[in-house]
Amino acid sequence: MFTVFFSGLSFLMTPAALLAVTGGTMLGIIFGAMPGVNASMAVVLALPAAYTMDSVMAMAFLSSVYCAAITGGGITAILFRVPGTPASAPTTLDGYPMARRGQAGRALGYSLAASAMGGIIGAVAMALLCPSLSMVALMFGPSEMAAMYFLSFSILACLDHKNIIKTLAAGVTGLLIACVGRDLMTGNLRFAWDGPTSVSEPEVLPILIGLFAVGGVLAQTGKERKESRKSRPESNGSLGKVFPSVKKLWQLRLPMARSSLIGVLVGILPGAGATSASFLSYAIEKKLSPYPEKLGTGIPEGIVVSEAANNGAVGGSVIPLLSLGIPGGNAVALIMAFLMARDAQIGPGLHPEYLAGAFGAMLFSNLVMVIIAALVAKSLVRLLLVPYQVVGPVIVVMAFVSAYGLNHNMMDVVLMMGAGFAGCVMVSRGYSLSALVLGLVLGRMWERNLRYAYTVAGGNPERIMTRPLTVMLLAVSIVILLYPVAKLFASGKKD
Repeated sequence: MFTVFFSGLSFLMTPAALLAVTGGTMLGIIFGAMPGVNASMAVVLALPAAYTMDSVMAMAFLSSVYCAAITGGGITAILFRVPGTPASAPTTLDGYPMARRGQAGRALGYSLAASAMGGIIGAVAMALLCPSLSMVALMFGPSEMAAMYFLSFSILACLDHKNIIKTLAAGVTGLLIACVGRDLMTGNLRFAWDGPTSVSEPEVLPILIGLFAVGGVLAQTGKERKESRKSRPESNGSLGKVFPSVKKLWQLRLPMARSSLIGVLVGILPGAGATSASFLSYAIEKKLSPYPEKLGTGIPEGIVVSEAANNGAVGGSVIPLLSLGIPGGNAVALIMAFLMARDAQIGPGLHPEYLAGAFGAMLFSNLVMVIIAALVAKSLVRLLLVPYQVVGPVIVVMAFVSAYGLNHNMMDVVLMMGAGFAGCVMVSRGYSLSALVLGLVLGRMWERNLRYAYTVAGGNPERIMTRPLTVMLLAVSIVILLYPVAKLFASGKKD
């Protein structure tokens, strides 16, 4: 912990790092406050700037964008009842009524304080857990790592138990796409052809850019056409200058701390992300609050539990990435794909500089974003006056730049556009993008470890099943996969 802490501070001592993290924080707040731009889109929009940096600096820059985007989403959620990111949706339930009563400044203060606390707890948890998990993961053999990847998919399917078939189908689709290219063992082409127009090994990053940026714009454009312009959100008036006192914030320390820890734990789960953390934390607060009937009427508790949880999930989602090579959310999957494109060793073999850079960036970003957000909040209100017909094309143009800037190859742009249309169709049909992304990002690593384990075992699967940890991980995975089915069967018998 102390090694990571001092390494992170040393990283921040350089002017270039301070400039990159501060700039990333400002961009994240602006992007996060724009309705229709989620945290994944914010990372995509920041990619062109990341291409000019080395891998460690880019990791810190993109991490600060991710952190600040979650916080920025709470600003418009409070002022206009329009969450900038889905993770800030529960914030509207109490933030907007509080603002309508003329307490917008206080509501914003509660939101920023909770965001900072959740983000800092998430960063500290990352610094505490990543080194230990990495040391454990280094003792894993190929069979254990393959079983770990399988466990990630089973957890994702369980989280979306209402559409488990579609979730698994999306995950398998991602795995099949990851199989395109040369066979890892024989070198033969699979699902591709050899020639000047061949896409023998499609880049992961352009596909993710298409899924989240282009697909997101297409989906949001459809919503804009359905919604009446009369439903445009109304302003609550002046923000005012009244922020909560230290005494008021101290009274909310337990809900904030509890929600931050919930966010960290949920963020660790593959595909769960900040949105699941904020909704879960709000639901738990309703169970534990001495006055649950007041939640949703405009009380500080509803604001702080949502914002602390979604910011805590940011640090939590980075933990499995840096220690195991498994992304905890869609935005982190984009960062992982970016590092893979830079040939960085993801997972247990990741260089400690990446952890130090991510920790320093997240720690500093969560402190400085309170000041930046408070200063620019009034200006950010004007973002809602910009029609999505303007915002959408800007996002698509930036997506083009991000995809082309990777290898300066137009095939990456074509791949991005195809993924965007496919992603829009999948979302409209109820398929899980998180499952598709997990299969796509982890597919080749899963295959590599599985085939190495099979080779080491001399082609005998029984020898693989004699490894205790492998058997335990597979058993847990099967239980997790069967639990929703058993639960559904049990509820059907009762009826």
